[in-house]
Amino acid sequence: MTWSEMQPLLSDACSQTFTMVLWSTVIAIVAGLPLGILLVLTDRGGLLQNVLANKVIGQVVNVGRSMPFIILMVALMSFTRWVTGTTIGTTAAIVPLAIGGIPFFARLVETAVREVDQGLVEAVQSMGGNTWTIVRKVLVPEALPSLIASTTTTIIALIGYSAMAGTVGGGGLGDLAVRYGYQRFETELMWITVAVLAVVISLIQFAGDFAARSLHRRGARSGPAPKLRLLKAEEPAAAEISKVA
Repeated sequence: MTWSEMQPLLSDACSQTFTMVLWSTVIAIVAGLPLGILLVLTDRGGLLQNVLANKVIGQVVNVGRSMPFIILMVALMSFTRWVTGTTIGTTAAIVPLAIGGIPFFARLVETAVREVDQGLVEAVQSMGGNTWTIVRKVLVPEALPSLIASTTTTIIALIGYSAMAGTVGGGGLGDLAVRYGYQRFETELMWITVAVLAVVISLIQFAGDFAARSLHRRGARSGPAPKLRLLKAEEPAAAEISKVA
């Protein structure tokens, strides 16, 4: 197979992989971020301590993480058909990718949020901050570098999952490598696909590490004092408003 024949195949496969990973990552972040924070808040000693809810959520997350992705795709075929109308193609592959990514990202979020200094949480509580204020102004901002690193890890994992999705008709680079590299013995095309995946993953890892380091350095320079001063400034202002009222 010549390069002119390979190029359109690679272009289409890259586009399909990008689409699958992009949408599944967005869904995993939107659903996994609150789920991971909820695991921390409902844990023993958490702001919303509820041992039963924590165990239920944790068990659901554990089941989702423990299931091999290839089995998850098969198990979700009926649900995928109900959502997208088909079980084959890029759109259909997004469903199991997103569902597989949600518990994966949720556990990473839980780990990142647990690393936040509890002294900051207690300081905001002492100033009358409620749970939403603590989550919005302390937990998420302080854990942001770790959350960026977690997002990077999730994207790379989803790229690997998308390659498996390609083996069952999901399209993308995995499908290209199997159909042409393995079934049609186009070894050169298979190794080019491997190289493309390696380059893409390396670029994503570099960008994620750079963003996380930049946020970490910025946070180290500013420190927690500005945030606490801001909260202290808001508290007297609220008190003055209540007096006037």
